[in-house]
Amino acid sequence: MMLVHNKQYNMSAVCRRLSSLPVQLLSAGPRFVPARSRFTKARIPKELFEERSKEHEKYGGDPEQPHKLHIVTRVKSVMRRPYWEKEMVKHLGLGKAHTPVIHKNTPAVNSQLKFVKHLVRIEPLKTPSGFPAEQDMGDTYINSKGELIVRRLLHPVEPKAIES
Repeated sequence: MMLVHNKQYNMSAVCRRLSSLPVQLLSAGPRFVPARSRFTKARIPKELFEERSKEHEKYGGDPEQPHKLHIVTRVKSVMRRPYWEKEMVKHLGLGKAHTPVIHKNTPAVNSQLKFVKHLVRIEPLKTPSGFPAEQDMGDTYINSKGELIVRRLLHPVEPKAIES
């Protein structure tokens, strides 16, 4: 009870003291710069604003002909992640870690991968021998370089009768 009536701790006295101070001390002054104006395009290096098409050579891609399929592999756990990331990982079929899944390179799939890009590794599926035919699908595998290899089986040639 004593503290409330003491002038040192009385709130109205503190307000009166603050109001008696010059206005310059209370205002932000010319040195105050809002946080938004510090991070403008002028302060960010121009290298970050270059076109991304220049990075295609770095990653071995061609900007005119992008790859058609992604190899998506989950490399991080979804434990302690938000529910929407867990649902997206399940939706993309990445329930088991370090198991590659193939997805199409479409805007719909890419927008889904954007939400979990910190949990997955995305690589292009390269097809050095072209896309396999329907009957060759069973004889395909993906090597460690991300290439789709078709094991073509040799079929015996019908023997010809030798005429002499």
